[in-house]
Amino acid sequence: MSKNPKHGNTAVIVVLTVLIVLMVAVTAFLIYLSIDLVNKKADITPTQGNTMQLPTGAATEPAQTETTVPPTTEAPEVEHVVATATIGAVGDLLMHKPVFDTCRKSDGSYDFSSIFRYIKDTVSSLDYAIANLETTFGGDNYVYQGNPAFNCPDPLIDAVKDAGFDMLLTANNHAGDTMNDGIKRTIETVRGAGLATLGSQLSGENRYTVVDVNGIKIGMVCYTWTYADYGGSFSLNGLTPVKDEGQMNYFANNNPDKLYKELGPILEGMKADGAEATMIFLHWGQEYQLTENAAQDKMAQKLCDMGFDVIVGGHPHVVQPMAVLESTENPGHKTYCVYSLGNAVSNQRNGYVSACPGAHGEDGLLFTVIFEKYSDGKVYVADVNALPTWVNMHSNTGVREYNIVPLDKETEDQWGELGMSADQVKLAQQSYQRTMNIIGEGLKACQDDLAQARTDREQYYLDLLSHPEWLETEAVEETVAEAAETLHEAA
Repeated sequence: MSKNPKHGNTAVIVVLTVLIVLMVAVTAFLIYLSIDLVNKKADITPTQGNTMQLPTGAATEPAQTETTVPPTTEAPEVEHVVATATIGAVGDLLMHKPVFDTCRKSDGSYDFSSIFRYIKDTVSSLDYAIANLETTFGGDNYVYQGNPAFNCPDPLIDAVKDAGFDMLLTANNHAGDTMNDGIKRTIETVRGAGLATLGSQLSGENRYTVVDVNGIKIGMVCYTWTYADYGGSFSLNGLTPVKDEGQMNYFANNNPDKLYKELGPILEGMKADGAEATMIFLHWGQEYQLTENAAQDKMAQKLCDMGFDVIVGGHPHVVQPMAVLESTENPGHKTYCVYSLGNAVSNQRNGYVSACPGAHGEDGLLFTVIFEKYSDGKVYVADVNALPTWVNMHSNTGVREYNIVPLDKETEDQWGELGMSADQVKLAQQSYQRTMNIIGEGLKACQDDLAQARTDREQYYLDLLSHPEWLETEAVEETVAEAAETLHEAA
């Protein structure tokens, strides 16, 4: 749509007038402060010739001088951290049939707890834990199976909850495998167990959520790429199209503008709901590729420019790098990104998938981000970390199991206690090295950047004690910046 030149010129004139009035007001205010300070100094100058005369010959006592005790004032306190929130996310719960078959008991019921046996303590220690549900809870109306149309028995959700997870991502390329009723039933099943869902929603609900974790409000949203978008319907996985009832957050790779157009109001809604930091979870990229593609890079930069603080990716079923991005729109804003968390659990073993290089399908990440709130109410990304995980498929106990094993390098000498034989420990060590070869450089860059930001922040707060006028200056700068942004939009 072409712009109206007259309308644009009028808008520019109005905004310029506002800026001029604002500058005049600030100047007048500073002059007023200077005059007021001079007047106050004059008011306290001692006056001459007002000495009291006493009657001659009258007996007088020495004048009693009243001692004035100066009021005690506490030294101003430097701004400091008052709340911390640690958010953790693992990759795909890719529920292939061989995986959930191992959890079937002799009476036909299911117990999925063995999957999370060794990672449960780590997940439970987080303030808020998230996983990607790469299946559906479609119920008995659909076949319980894996690829191509995933549908998993409901008891999985009980094990997920018991493991300490708080939220499941329900927008991915398999989220529509049991059609509209499966989308709805999956949401209801997850919520019925007391967990939150993100990425799909019931009719009329927001596409996002704002989660309060230890007094820090974090806006979260999840989107998935779609195989095809037909306008009134969509196909997430190349299967039968699903009627678009607003239940699923999706975008087409050839039309990312749909994503950006929807995310603008979502960010505004998050802010209106009190969000102090933001995270976006994306199902994107190309399967089995060990590095992100150009489309992911371009999208990540756009999301950084829009103002998101953290990007968490999935879908490739292998781990992909981490990176720190700097906004091209808002100097000083940075976004911390992990392009893919890989698989948390799956049956994608070494050699099982021709397109998957080596054993990378067995590898995953537990990505964590720490948010801190300071006493002035501001919230910052304080740190990020990534704990490699490995899927140990074995029959060590006489029954086949798939265990998600956390690979903490500091406790490597104890890995053998995590249900692994000596040979399996060697495979775990190889998994750890594969993952660190991919994320190591980016992880260090993120952590170094955040460490420097903390140093700069704490020095600023320390300096602020002797320069309180900085706050007034910052307020004026923010007002001018907002006016400039309005001018930019009007032009």
